[in-house]
Amino acid sequence: MMALHAFVDGRVQGVWFRQSTREQAENQRLQGWVRNLADGRVEVWLQGEAVAVHHVETWLYSGPELAVVTEVIVEEVSPDLSLNGFEVLDGA
Repeated sequence: MMALHAFVDGRVQGVWFRQSTREQAENQRLQGWVRNLADGRVEVWLQGEAVAVHHVETWLYSGPELAVVTEVIVEEVSPDLSLNGFEVLDGA
C-alpha cells in the first residue's frame, strides 16, 4: 500500500473536480479524500495499491473535462490506516 498527498492548481473549483476525483478513486478501489482550499486549489489524499494510486495521480494532471490544471504538487506519504473509503470533504 502507498499514499500520495497532492495539491492541484488551475481552474479546478466549480468544474466537478472533487466529484470526478472521487469517481476515479472509487473505480480504482482507493481510500482517501478530496477537498477545495480557500486559495482555489484542490487538495487530494490517495492511498491503496501503487498501480491504482499512480493511475489516479496521472488523471489529476488533466482532471475532468471543464478543468484547466496548471500545476500538480505530489508528495509520497505514509498511509493513514484510519481511512475507510473515499470522501469529498468540505473546504479547508
